[in-house]
Amino acid sequence: MELRQLKTFHTLASTLNFSRAAEVQNYVPSTVTMQMKALEEELGVKLVDRLGKKVILTDAGRSFLRYVDNILSELEEAQYAVKQSGEVTGTVVISADETLCTYRLPAVLRRFRLRYPGIRLMFRPLANPNLKQSLREGGADIIFMLDEDKGETGFCGEKMLDESFYVLAAPDHPLAARTTLTIEDFNGETFLLTEKGCSYRTFFERSLSQKGMGGITELEFNSAEAIKQCAKIGMGIAILPEMAVTAEMNRGELVPLPWDLTATSFATQMFWHEEKWISPAIEAFLNLTRDTFLKNSTL
Repeated sequence: MELRQLKTFHTLASTLNFSRAAEVQNYVPSTVTMQMKALEEELGVKLVDRLGKKVILTDAGRSFLRYVDNILSELEEAQYAVKQSGEVTGTVVISADETLCTYRLPAVLRRFRLRYPGIRLMFRPLANPNLKQSLREGGADIIFMLDEDKGETGFCGEKMLDESFYVLAAPDHPLAARTTLTIEDFNGETFLLTEKGCSYRTFFERSLSQKGMGGITELEFNSAEAIKQCAKIGMGIAILPEMAVTAEMNRGELVPLPWDLTATSFATQMFWHEEKWISPAIEAFLNLTRDTFLKNSTL
């Protein structure tokens, strides 16, 4: 078993794409394939499955990844201990959902690349329900979540920014001109929602249920942009964070409905595993992220 094989497997587990893993490792795709084949043959188990263009970790692969993550972290720590250069190097793998990728993190990523050119930054977008699992299994060093403001067992975390949400509709929607709404006003309406497991979708559905509403008619999306476009043409009522709809509200393309969503506090939050060694590269990313959010609360 060679160190380069472990690095290749770790990169593949982070990217879930052979071509992307090859690009990160400066290999041709066939080299990644050969290294993975040799590693699997030596271990006697399948580490990944290829389903068309999609790569998923097997149960053995997820288990093996935890050990590989520890090995590479220990190696990075050892290299740092003996390294004489003052330049910070290493690798940081971060993950977030589509909304934060689009509206909160670009300024952070840009500043980090400019300030720390010696650090390899790997970004892996994930659906909200998969983020915590990725952190527990070592697939990411740091995750960002748009979630209820609360702690997570086994994680270290910090609140970056409080977030507001709106219930929105097109300006010509029958409810758009109303100054108050009751639960009965939502009967027969179609709701444009994020995927199941999303914290603010769960909160909204719970708030409707507590006010006596049973099942709802819904269209489910994995993209805030798709929800906005469908709401703008009158396909239904959307529930989205303010950061994603500020421009549309300012242009009058979407109108906030008078429905209170302040019973639960939501925030953009940054998490990392409490047992993970904080390498200089990870520490640099954590500190720069804190500074960026502190300086600009409207990222």
